[in-house]
Amino acid sequence: MSWIDNVLPPKIRSFLNKRETPENLWVKDPESGEMVFYRDLEANQWVVPGSGHHMKIKANDRLAAFLDDSKYDLVPLPTVPTDPLKFRDQKRYTDRLRDMRVKTGMEDAVLVATGKLYQQPVTVAVQDFDFMAGSLGMAAGSAVITGLEKAADTKTPFILFASSGGARMQEGILSLMQMPRTTVAVLRLRDAGLPFIVVFTNPTTGGVTASYAMLGDVHIAEPGALICFAGPRVIEQTIREKLPKGFQRSEYLYEHGMVDMVVHRHNLRSTIGSLIAMFTGAASPAGLSEAPPKQPLPQVANDDDLDGSVAQAASE
Repeated sequence: MSWIDNVLPPKIRSFLNKRETPENLWVKDPESGEMVFYRDLEANQWVVPGSGHHMKIKANDRLAAFLDDSKYDLVPLPTVPTDPLKFRDQKRYTDRLRDMRVKTGMEDAVLVATGKLYQQPVTVAVQDFDFMAGSLGMAAGSAVITGLEKAADTKTPFILFASSGGARMQEGILSLMQMPRTTVAVLRLRDAGLPFIVVFTNPTTGGVTASYAMLGDVHIAEPGALICFAGPRVIEQTIREKLPKGFQRSEYLYEHGMVDMVVHRHNLRSTIGSLIAMFTGAASPAGLSEAPPKQPLPQVANDDDLDGSVAQAASE
């Protein structure tokens, strides 16, 4: 034992000897309970290899996995008032925004980027659920509008990856006004004759579903994604009846005609690449002639606590 161990108080000694243990070394699959090594999950685009469960993926990781050579250029987004209503509940809204920006490294819930998909120039917007549950506020609404206008100006297809708990309550009516604003921007893209492809990820709810997310030319859903306006628990409490298993999930909505297809995350590039070639009349991109490999689909998740989890994420 060295002399320093005899001189230093126990608390300081334990601090100096503390070993840094990496966090999130293993991630638990919420469906099967399987423990998956973090690096393996990251390499598999955050899809659990065994069950096929699609976990949430960060916006930057989504763009890197989707676009050619993981290369993209972020589109500058407009600045909006930070806290127009001076809102405060358990903490000030400005403090929530600051905490989210430190946690995620993003200014708000939406990133917009330009890049290429099978050599075809595209404009892509991604909502990140980690930023206040991907809620729709003035900044997020302006970002989506900027993406739509950028696509119209550059005459490129627009692809949206939607993930949201709904409108941002801290901005009140100003948040709800983003619904008609984004709708008008979608109409401008449609007038330009450019394709608008929406990919629903888990979850996509509330005002986002009630506005621009449901205005695409093609609606694709990732397996097992919750897609709705009001959540299952709210509906059950209102009608006082038990809902069918898998109600409002991707597969259920596909069977009932609300979405056009359910596509595994690994096959989104090839599927959307083929759709863009069809819409634009371009030749089918190289590498799309072969059918994509079949991927395991996840089990239907339990919806009992979903409404509460979305609300909790939005308030964090």
